[in-house]
Amino acid sequence: MTDRYAVFGHPIAHSKSPLIHAQFARQTGQDMIYEAILAPLDGFAESLAQFGAAGGCGANVTVPFKEQAFSLAKTRTPRAELAGAVNTLIIEDGALRGDNTDGAGLVADLTRNLGLSLGGKRILLLGAGGAARGVVGPLLDQEPARLVIANRTASKALDLAKHFDRGVEGCGLDEADTPFDLVINATAASLEGQLPPLCPEIFGPGSLAYDMMYGTDTLFLQFARSHGAETADGLGMLVEQAAEAFHLWRGVRPDTRPVIATLRSA
Repeated sequence: MTDRYAVFGHPIAHSKSPLIHAQFARQTGQDMIYEAILAPLDGFAESLAQFGAAGGCGANVTVPFKEQAFSLAKTRTPRAELAGAVNTLIIEDGALRGDNTDGAGLVADLTRNLGLSLGGKRILLLGAGGAARGVVGPLLDQEPARLVIANRTASKALDLAKHFDRGVEGCGLDEADTPFDLVINATAASLEGQLPPLCPEIFGPGSLAYDMMYGTDTLFLQFARSHGAETADGLGMLVEQAAEAFHLWRGVRPDTRPVIATLRSA
């Protein structure tokens, strides 16, 4: 019987995950299908339960259900526990095991696809929500010289920095005013077509501005380029975190490069 997987979100029609996993399945010879499921804002748990009861083997979870998925998971991996959010679920005998592959996907894109060594680098992470929480641990594992979390509400950034400790700093968005080697936008501003309140001084010679959003030249990327930074969107991260989830489910790791190339050309 063909194994069934899905991504849950609201909205979800824009998701490229079904296309990505279909390419992974063809590449690795896996007998599986992967679909996008629009869960009601107040009905994620019920939708997920129905999917599992119908034989679903695993699922990805996107906005706005990652924290809820964390609560629903009976067991969680250490990186999911640290993130406080789950984007990947493994369904075993009706029980949910939660993981978070976002950080691994981001680091893989930065280091493997973009050729950036993170060790000893100064990193500024914009945002303190679920998207940011999922990547702090894996970024710290790369041993940067400095990791600063900046958020519109400074207290949330400070709380998140304290949660991870390990020298992480927290501040308000407008308080970050020194150059960084890497500036990662994990805020919802790009989704809303807005620009976070940023000081141009965060970008220096050779800075890379990375927006987790993909598929559009965001105001953040435009702002960064206007102040001399190189830029990259989150398409590679999307594919890499999907590959990490695929490996968890199927035990085989797909080659992400042709999938990224296909999506770029489209």
